[in-house]
Amino acid sequence: MEFKQLRSFVEVIHRGGFTQAGKTLHISQSAVSKQVAQLEQSLGTPLLDRLGSQIRLTAAGQVVLQRAEAMLRQQAELLSELDDLNQLTRGELRMGLPQLGGDTLFAGLFAEYRRRYPNVTIQLLEGGSRNIEQAILSGELEVGGSLMPSDPAFAWQAFCDEPLDALLPMDHPLADNAHIRLEELADTPFLMYQRSFVLNDRLLQACQQLGFTPKESGRSGQADFLAALVAAGQGVVLLPSVVARGLVRPGVVRLTLKAPEYLRWDIAFIWREGAYLSKAAQAWLALLREFPVNRAVQ
Repeated sequence: MEFKQLRSFVEVIHRGGFTQAGKTLHISQSAVSKQVAQLEQSLGTPLLDRLGSQIRLTAAGQVVLQRAEAMLRQQAELLSELDDLNQLTRGELRMGLPQLGGDTLFAGLFAEYRRRYPNVTIQLLEGGSRNIEQAILSGELEVGGSLMPSDPAFAWQAFCDEPLDALLPMDHPLADNAHIRLEELADTPFLMYQRSFVLNDRLLQACQQLGFTPKESGRSGQADFLAALVAAGQGVVLLPSVVARGLVRPGVVRLTLKAPEYLRWDIAFIWREGAYLSKAAQAWLALLREFPVNRAVQ
């Protein structure tokens, strides 16, 4: 049983004959007759009584007509909904964003996406790279911002690659320097990120390669709160330059950090390798290419 057979059958009834149905469907009368016959054969029962030039529904034909009309309506609705998705007049984007720098990097992009696609629903999760990666693998998210992945389970599109700056209390002995080396902070307490942040691992690796383990003073995923702790003299925090620039305040100084090259904030938008990307997700990735970081933060 095929939709074209159902459509021919319905049109024969609606138009009152095979010839008229053929004109509506833009096929020959014989093609319509063949499709109705094929439908009857596949169902194993006659659907029409043919009385000369007159046709009448059998009992089975009445049941099939009702069901066929409903199926054709559902097919039309399905095609319409798929077209809406393709045209982004509806849809859903399930996306994860890094907790660090969200307001700086993504508020403007988010607003532009909503302006272009107002009927796309956005389900948003903020967190560290580990949380976002797990949510993508589980299917909870479709795409998400994460430090550049090494796991082949993910495909990715690069977004930004920022060095880290150090925010120090103004009374720190090295606060008057223009820049600072990571090893010079060996005796200073570090304010760290939440455990789901892969940047913690990179920081620990860099410190250990330089011969020390950082002293932990506290943890948070909120950049504003970390900067406030610095101002209160609780330690030093390393933040992406694009984020740190906006967090300088009374009691806080920002220094360029001299550190191993891998200690960077290289954000990519990732998705499961081989997964189908919705039109909504494809549109978000296209927007990121259109508005690189140096424009997004203005």
